[in-house]
Amino acid sequence: MEFKNPLFFILLFALVPYILWYVLRYKKSLPSLKVPETMKYKMAPKSLRLYLFHVPFLLRLALFVLVVCILARPQSKHTWSGTDVEGIDIMLAVDVSTSMLAQDFKPNRVEALKVIAEQFIEKRHNDNIGLTIFAGEAYTQCPLTTDHAVLMNLYNTVDCQMAARNLIDDGTAIGDGIMNAILRLRESQAKSKVIILLTDGVNNSGNISPLTAAEIAKEHKIRIYTIGIGKNGMAPYPMPSGGTVMVPVEIDEATMNKISNETGGRYFRAQQNADLSAIYADIDKMERTKFSVKEFSKRSELFEPYALAAFVVLLLEILLRYLILKRLP
Repeated sequence: MEFKNPLFFILLFALVPYILWYVLRYKKSLPSLKVPETMKYKMAPKSLRLYLFHVPFLLRLALFVLVVCILARPQSKHTWSGTDVEGIDIMLAVDVSTSMLAQDFKPNRVEALKVIAEQFIEKRHNDNIGLTIFAGEAYTQCPLTTDHAVLMNLYNTVDCQMAARNLIDDGTAIGDGIMNAILRLRESQAKSKVIILLTDGVNNSGNISPLTAAEIAKEHKIRIYTIGIGKNGMAPYPMPSGGTVMVPVEIDEATMNKISNETGGRYFRAQQNADLSAIYADIDKMERTKFSVKEFSKRSELFEPYALAAFVVLLLEILLRYLILKRLP
């Protein structure tokens, strides 16, 4: 603990003349009576009032000290603490093109991913996890963070409406999605860096090919786990006017395998919600590595105990003065 305004302690010097004044005043106020001898009065019982006579004065001194401490603003110190924890750095690269609205997953692909991803994230307490989303272009929805509540809040705002409303280009820019995730991981000091790529299509847009992005990931020692989403054959797709139509499922599994093999990862195929859970469980078993985390402790005001003590002291002083030690005029 430290005091923000320690100069207020100079006020404590005012106690010296106050104490001297009280001592001199007390001596002058003592009554005097001449008696032949005082021996017989020494054994006389003393009342409680006599023992408590100087207590109000001591309480006033304590009250003054407490008020000065409050004015000096006691505060906790800014502190940094370092701990070693186990974890890895993970970027989720999630396809949000309009094809992710297909309903072969319940309620659809993009919403099913959120549910399973949240379960996965909840288990990875010490991991830095971020989120990249992509359609015909890619951008970072959430940078790497250990605040998983913030991550999931941002993830829950993700849907396919941006692509559906042409707010971003529709399509499947797998290479751009990987590259965006790499940019977030390349400065990481973690020994284990991972991209989990989730898509339901074939790369058909973007500025960089998936395999080129995989080579760059390999150079930065980033492993890529690819997940192809969608049933084999046909999948129901909702129409804007209502109802559904069956559309073909096209996943470039050859490219997904090459991306994973190039970076030391693995390719998975998910055809239903249960498959996603199993895939995330497999990824959850990945190696973990130790890294240091620094925690910052913010300074806070600590005047409350002093204020409470001052209130109690003041209350005691008033009770003693006006009840127990009350003087008749």
